[in-house]
Amino acid sequence: MAKSAMSQSMDRPLPDISSLRPPGGKRSSKRDRILEIFLRQEGHLSADDLCELVRREDAGIGRATVYRTLQWMVGAGIARKVDFGEGHSRFEPSFRHPRHFHLICTKCHRSSEFLSSDVEALMEEIAAARNFATTQAVVQIYGTCEDCRTGTKTDTIDGTTTELVFARDALRIAIATERSGLEFYTRAAGLTKDARGRTVFQRLAAEEREHLGTLEKRYGELVAKNPQLEAKPTFLFFKGAASGLFAEGAAKLREGVDDQQALLIGIKCERGSHKFFKRYGERFEDSEGKRIFLEFADEERAHLDLLIREYRGLVERQDRRSPAHAAVAKPRR
Repeated sequence: MAKSAMSQSMDRPLPDISSLRPPGGKRSSKRDRILEIFLRQEGHLSADDLCELVRREDAGIGRATVYRTLQWMVGAGIARKVDFGEGHSRFEPSFRHPRHFHLICTKCHRSSEFLSSDVEALMEEIAAARNFATTQAVVQIYGTCEDCRTGTKTDTIDGTTTELVFARDALRIAIATERSGLEFYTRAAGLTKDARGRTVFQRLAAEEREHLGTLEKRYGELVAKNPQLEAKPTFLFFKGAASGLFAEGAAKLREGVDDQQALLIGIKCERGSHKFFKRYGERFEDSEGKRIFLEFADEERAHLDLLIREYRGLVERQDRRSPAHAAVAKPRR
């Protein structure tokens, strides 16, 4: 469920407040103070929650100033306004917080956050098809949570485990991608006739196997830090991206392809994987999950470069062996 609206992340480095002020925006010490306090919080705050927090630290700041600042933050893209069906709005920081979605219980009004690349991809596809320039997208799913429906207490994500859950999910996605990559390169090595191309695929399969072992060990160490971690709800739903990129490539290999086509399929898979992990890694705050994504993006980039070099080399070798090239290259008597 959602983190407590009043919980704070005091050790999280705060941004330079001036960098968040829109061009031409006037400086206000009171507004800067409210913004600083707001960015220290985790979870979803009501206007009254923020007023209480601000008054604890500076009794001279009035309620009206807090309300105006909240509206300014929403307009400036620093805060998101969300409605959980409680009769009043709540606010959450959007600075360096990737767009995410909410499951909202209509009985207890608690929310559970999730991030899904599949949902995002569908929304982007629909907007592009209609030539629609999206400025904001909100997905809120209303219903009844398991606690209210069954009367049993289920495990939750709180402020102390959020980063661990993110790292856990990032590792699960990386492991799933690595396994599908291992299957792809093993299959590609078995069908490739060109000796050099086969060697490249064998090398990549070996690297995938090694990296998979490293990731699985890292996952075990992470779970060992918190025995209840594996039971925590999933935050990152990247099913399509995690299993689909190389799985689709492996399916094409089974249809029967030549050496060039096998390399081109591998290039497409690695390029898609690199873009995916880099895109999402750059959107997260500094954390273990962010580092996992960016490390994986770098690995996929190295594989992509290797495949591109091999593809070009294969084309050159085939050109040199072609009859037309031999006729041109044959010395005159």
